[in-house]
Amino acid sequence: MLRPQYPLETERLLLRPFATGDLEELHAYQSLPEVARFLYWEPRTVEESRVFLRQKMAATALEKEGDWLVLAVEQRATGALIGEVNLQWRSQQHRQGEIGYIFNPAYHGRGFATEAAGMVLRLGFELMDLHRVCGRLDGRNEASARVLERLGMRREAHLVENEFVKGEWCDEVVYAMLRREWDALRNSG
Repeated sequence: MLRPQYPLETERLLLRPFATGDLEELHAYQSLPEVARFLYWEPRTVEESRVFLRQKMAATALEKEGDWLVLAVEQRATGALIGEVNLQWRSQQHRQGEIGYIFNPAYHGRGFATEAAGMVLRLGFELMDLHRVCGRLDGRNEASARVLERLGMRREAHLVENEFVKGEWCDEVVYAMLRREWDALRNSG
């Protein structure tokens, strides 16, 4: 089980539960076609964002297998909501998790996704004692693949035309890291 003390702080970011006041900034990126391009959903209306905001607000702890922890990522310097990161408890028996992230394109290219996802990996490995954490993405999403590579995750699989999404066959790429690899990275730096 994982119930973090909030906010979680990195050098430039605060990771915290979503709140009702986040709707405008959440919708600002959820409504963008370039954000939804490699995800399962289409750009969202304000009402759709409101529904998903309520779900995100409830996802503040990992209490059982299958739960998602979903955290708002706030830029410390400005207080702006710039994206979200998440961790799913995929298997209790096999001690496995999955990470994900979505960021407003206005904040791409500055290392924020890597910084926030690194904190989520730390939660998974050091607080949940997970053995393995993976990240799955659309094979065309090169920017997301670079984030996972910068985190030290290894590319494990490229599943060709694995899913039919938004009217087309899409490849899925899987990255992963083991706890011992996480420990080795932390001890080498």
